[in-house]
Formats: sequence, structure tokens, C-alpha cells
Amino acid sequence: MNRLTVSPSPHVHSGDSVKKNMYGVIIALVPALAASLYYFGLGAAIVTITAVVSCVFFEWAIQKYLLKNDSTIMDGSAALTGLLLAFNMPSNLPIWIIIIGSLVAIGIGKMSFGGLGNNPFNPALVGRVFLLISFPVQMTLWPKPIVSQAHYLDAETGATPLSVMKEGLANGETVSTMMSKIPSYTELFFGNSGGSAGEIAAAALLIGLIFMLIRKIITWHIPVAIIGSIAVFTGILHLVNPEVYAGPLFHLLTGGVMLGAIFMATDYVSSPMANKGMIIYGIGIGVITVVIRVFGAYPEGVSFAILIMNGFVPLIDKYVKPKRFGEVVKTAKA
Repeated sequence: MNRLTVSPSPHVHSGDSVKKNMYGVIIALVPALAASLYYFGLGAAIVTITAVVSCVFFEWAIQKYLLKNDSTIMDGSAALTGLLLAFNMPSNLPIWIIIIGSLVAIGIGKMSFGGLGNNPFNPALVGRVFLLISFPVQMTLWPKPIVSQAHYLDAETGATPLSVMKEGLANGETVSTMMSKIPSYTELFFGNSGGSAGEIAAAALLIGLIFMLIRKIITWHIPVAIIGSIAVFTGILHLVNPEVYAGPLFHLLTGGVMLGAIFMATDYVSSPMANKGMIIYGIGIGVITVVIRVFGAYPEGVSFAILIMNGFVPLIDKYVKPKRFGEVVKTAKA
């Protein structure tokens, strides 16, 4: 007698896995890592290695001694968190601060919620924001590129383009005057400016985006929504008063916009499921980023914007979600 075997979905497997996607994102970050090593040398290497090793160790230790479950350090998620955390730090940050940030990212941002797949907030950004609040001086001392290649803790530091613009406008100077004091758009595009180790080279980050889109690791919705909304809103402000508000290109090429839009906001766990939800989520990040940058006291706002919108993801998913397979759509009677 033939028996019908019934099993739960999925019945067709795409070949994707957590491990495959995590290592795919790590590969996409290689161009940005190469740019950070080129511009910041030893400092970028020390920060990156420390963050990655610390995140992997803390995940292993917490799972073994506190949660007492199987280790997941080989799936690449802990290493990716460490890499992204390093990309959000200055390349002259002391090792002990990096270790604290890694503990917060893994212990609080990820494992306290039950591990991968359960964290509502991006773990690397949780670690970064914690360090920014706890160690504001160390987290805002930005090494200058090129000249700091042979140094680490004693690297020559300077303000980021966003800080220079923010301070100048606060002192009554105009945008056109301040543009002469920061690197050109070409230099900003290729990374020759101060900032976090992994956010400086837009060109390298865009190469990573293209790779992930081709490999279908992410979709275009979140990056395009963030970049597009920032461009639109800063463009409107610039048209209203070009001497008070910097143009879209300046905002897109400075700070963590590209890193955040491509690699941080697209985190599978803390972003919406449906394409429409992703667009709403991305626009929210873009608007909040512009509000913080232009009207807030802090020159950068990407990290805060992503974490704020992470908190709205359950609400977005509740009201904007894909239709279940086989679901009957109710229509109003005529």
C-alpha cells in the first residue's frame, strides 16, 4: 500500500543558509576592509582583528557557560558582527574599549534575546552606540588617513567632514565656505577623509552592494530607500537655502550613510520581511538621519536612525506583510 508522506514546509529549498549568507556579506565587505587598511594601516588591522576575535569568543563563552547550548560561532554571524563593529569605530581606539564594545554587541545586542534570529536590534550598532555614549572622547577622535599608517594610538587626529560642516554652520559660516575646508567629492568617494574605519570609501562599499545584489544576498529596496530619501530631503533643504544646508552628494558621501544603508540596515533579523515594508523602513531611516544631522546637535545620525527604525520593524511587519500562500483575499461586496 502506498502511503502519502506529509511534511512541514519548506518543500523546495533554495540552497540558501545562514552560513552561506553571512560569509557572503563578509566577502562583500572585503573591498571596504582593504580601503580601511590602505588609509589607516596598523590601526585598522588591530581594531578589526580585536573586534572579530572578541565577538566570536564572547558568543562561544556565553553559549557554553550561560545558555549551555550548541555553539554557533561557525555560522559567520559573530565574525560579521565584529567586522561591522570595527567598521563603526575609529582606527585608534584602545583595545580594552573594543573588547567592551564586542561584549555589549554580542552579550546584550544578540545573546540576551536568545541569539541569532531573535535580536530586534542590529548587534553591531548596539555596541557602537553604547561606546559612543560611554566613551564619547575616544569614539570621536578620528585618525587622519595616509599619515597614520605607521601609527596606532598616537595617530594624528582631525575632525570628520560632517563635524567640520556642523561646527562651521554653528559659527555662522556658509556651506560654500566650509566646502573649501573638507576633501573634494572625489576624495570622499574613494575614502581619503577622516571617519570610522569602514565607512570612508563609498566606492568600496558600492562594490560590496553590487556583489550582494548579484548573489541575491539582499534586495535593492532598503539601500535605495535610504539613499534616495536622504538625497531627496537634503536636496529640498539645499534648494531652499544652499548656504545653510549642504547638498545631497555631501550627505551621501560622508559619515555612515553608505555603510548603514548597504550593510547595517539590511540585517535580516532586524529589518522588515516584505518589500513594501523595507521601503517604509528605509525611508524612515533616511528621514531620521537627515533630521539628526541637520537639526540635531550630533553631526551624524545613521546609527541612531537604524536602531530607532529597528524598534518599529514588528509594527511594520504587522501591517505590511506578504500574503500567506493560499490565503483568500476578502473583497468588499458591491
